[in-house]
Amino acid sequence: MLTPDQAKDRAHDIVARAKAAGADAADAVFAADAALDVSVRLGKLEDVGRSESAELGLRVFVGARSASVSTSDLSSAALDTLVERAVAMAREAPEDRWAGLAPEARLMRGAAPLLDIDDLASNGRDEASPESLRDAALAAEDAARGVPGVTNSEGGGASASRMVWALATSHGFAAAYAATGYGISASVLGGEGAGMQRDYAHHSTRLRRHLEAPEDIGRRAGERAVARLNPGRVASGAMPVVFDPRVGASLIGHLVGAISGQAITRRTSFLLEALGTPVFAPGITIRDDPHRPHGLRSRPFDGEGLPVSPTALVEDGVLETWLLDSASARQLALEPTGHAARGVGGAPGVSTSNLYLEAGDVPVATLIGDIADGVYVTELIGQGVNGVTGDYSRGASGFRIEGGAVAGPVAEFTIAGNLRDMYRALVPANDLEFRYGVNVPTLRIDGMTVASG
Repeated sequence: MLTPDQAKDRAHDIVARAKAAGADAADAVFAADAALDVSVRLGKLEDVGRSESAELGLRVFVGARSASVSTSDLSSAALDTLVERAVAMAREAPEDRWAGLAPEARLMRGAAPLLDIDDLASNGRDEASPESLRDAALAAEDAARGVPGVTNSEGGGASASRMVWALATSHGFAAAYAATGYGISASVLGGEGAGMQRDYAHHSTRLRRHLEAPEDIGRRAGERAVARLNPGRVASGAMPVVFDPRVGASLIGHLVGAISGQAITRRTSFLLEALGTPVFAPGITIRDDPHRPHGLRSRPFDGEGLPVSPTALVEDGVLETWLLDSASARQLALEPTGHAARGVGGAPGVSTSNLYLEAGDVPVATLIGDIADGVYVTELIGQGVNGVTGDYSRGASGFRIEGGAVAGPVAEFTIAGNLRDMYRALVPANDLEFRYGVNVPTLRIDGMTVASG
């Protein structure tokens, strides 16, 4: 795989070719990755896979017209053809007065922040091998199958990957970075016949030394599957719903969609008029931290070359910002926020990095201690969320809460409400952990509608 400097040179080279071919402005992305995956099932090796890819994407502007193209053929002749095609396409494209490169004055200058997200740079060597990944996957599955009540397995897995990402623009930006990723997972079933229940556990990190022990991951998967056996039905009605951190993060994902520049410019957000107003209860703060060391979504710059920095999306319950790339910022007469994100093809969109809802003050036991009748949700099913109205309805499974304690498993029920009301009623526990790209503590929302399936 190319080094970050070589990737940066690739992106810079095709931008120069585009300018020479008649483009008024251009930017380019180069992305390369290599991944090794091992899967096992019932104690035997099932699959070993290795993949490698390298792609280059180019966006060119001719006046207010633009076009995007991409290729995996990186030969010089192919790139010349790609540039000619892109410029010809742009000349025929419709005008878009909002499109364009990021403001030159806002581009990141100087050295990128040190994020420690590349194991190869840290250690000088790649420690992952098919044998070590196989051993980790076997250990995770063995631990899961060793939990009493586990009767079958969907398998264990382990993976290692490294990616290099570069961006160059015709108005003075060129930079690149590399990131590694490691993961271990296990998925098993408990019970017999029609009463079987499945659950899983996984852990992902940027640096291999930060991975949890595979035995701990497997044991957690097995215990989760067995805990779901013999589910009952929950009574219908309005009641408190408590979200496990595994699924509670999706509530913050709906917020991201509602405050993205595209949703605001198209006027398709249930939070359209909410900027600067209370959206959550007082005390709730949601932060985005692209500089978090070893973060799964840490990055030194955004998808348009702008610097990134920790940002409060919500502070003390108040919505503080939209998430804007340059095009949506121009349309709203605002400044881009450093949240632009892009793939190899197409124009930038927006994305958060290491997003999290700050922990509350109470332990989980206290959070649920006064709930006489409620549900603890560990799995959400379906996509029943309307981003325009905020109406929310999802299939779910989890556990009863009875007399202030988590009780037996329940399944096949629906939870419903409106995100505006849900956000204002949300109460966090104090158990925040940074395990995913979006992290939340255990969350409680009173007054949701629960209906048995």
